[in-house]
Amino acid sequence: MQNKKYLLSELLTREMQSPFARFIGILPNPDRVLRRTGKTIEAYRELKNDPHVWSCIQSRKSGTLSLETRIVQNNADKRVVNEVDEIVRSLDLQQIIRDILEAPLFGYQPLEIIWEMTGSKRKYMLPKSIVAKPQEWFFFDTEGKLKYRRIGVMSGEEIPAMKILCARYESSYLNPYGESLLSKCYWPVTFKNGGLRFWVSFTEKYGMPFLLGQYTRGASGDEIQRLAETLSEIAQDGVIVSPNDIKLELHEAVKSTSVELYRELIRYCNAEISKAILSQTLTTELDMGSYAAAETHFKVRREVILSDIRLVESVMNELISFIVRLNFNSERIPKFNVIVSDEENLQKVERDLKLAQTGQVRFTKKYWMDNYGFKDEEVSI
Repeated sequence: MQNKKYLLSELLTREMQSPFARFIGILPNPDRVLRRTGKTIEAYRELKNDPHVWSCIQSRKSGTLSLETRIVQNNADKRVVNEVDEIVRSLDLQQIIRDILEAPLFGYQPLEIIWEMTGSKRKYMLPKSIVAKPQEWFFFDTEGKLKYRRIGVMSGEEIPAMKILCARYESSYLNPYGESLLSKCYWPVTFKNGGLRFWVSFTEKYGMPFLLGQYTRGASGDEIQRLAETLSEIAQDGVIVSPNDIKLELHEAVKSTSVELYRELIRYCNAEISKAILSQTLTTELDMGSYAAAETHFKVRREVILSDIRLVESVMNELISFIVRLNFNSERIPKFNVIVSDEENLQKVERDLKLAQTGQVRFTKKYWMDNYGFKDEEVSI
């Protein structure tokens, strides 16, 4: 019979795969772009200066920021629910949600909770603010724990409990840093910027008319130089000086073909950026498409928004659990819930009604309260 100790412990660990990682206690970010370019995550922050990247980010975030939020009872005491709701509403929720949604862009986003003591008779430990901190200030160790990167301390500094909320996107055992969407945009933005530089250079070279100045044979070098300088003051670089008995022919470049080549490169790069951040292109591109294609793209966008909603809810629910544990000493914790529009809930409502009409499925009071936001007194079950 197999030894039971192997069933009670972790058999394979990161240290077995990387002795160096065990020695320094740091798990390097496995992001391929950062490893190959030798850059830090700051390089991804600079990508936000690209207008198309910024537009896609704002489009993705606005899908969640435009929705309303609520505190769901989740079997918690009504007094606790009301107080938690008041505490959460006192925070800058819009900014907190914006900061949480940085996680899909960079893979992870640490947020520091600034606590304060309030109240006169009974002291409460409440969050004064939630502040997003730079990702490069933190790292994950070989056990997958988040640590603070302090100068002079190779192994990093332990983070106190209930001090940091860490939103992570598509994280795994192999990669606790999460998947960075901006990593997928790095090369499209780089190639697009290169194409733009060539396009500008092409426009400067072939988009300006040349000014031709002619002089008679026997003119001195000083006279020719003065003529060139005079023409340069008029037309800057697009100047040619030649004897008047020499025939010059200016051949224009095939502009339409070259311009379309640059435009197609930029259009392709923008489409790749849209797919990386929004998982589709039709909501950011003006190209014509069929109604079926448009419906499919908007459905994909809706799924992306729902994924962001789940991320926001998980982080906010962790914050609420801290608040309840510190102040109310209760195991029954209310939930933070983002209200999805009625159109998106319609299929779920129709499904529940059909199941209820069969008489074979019994929905509990807790189900109606947790999934539809009804209050305790509003459900008669």
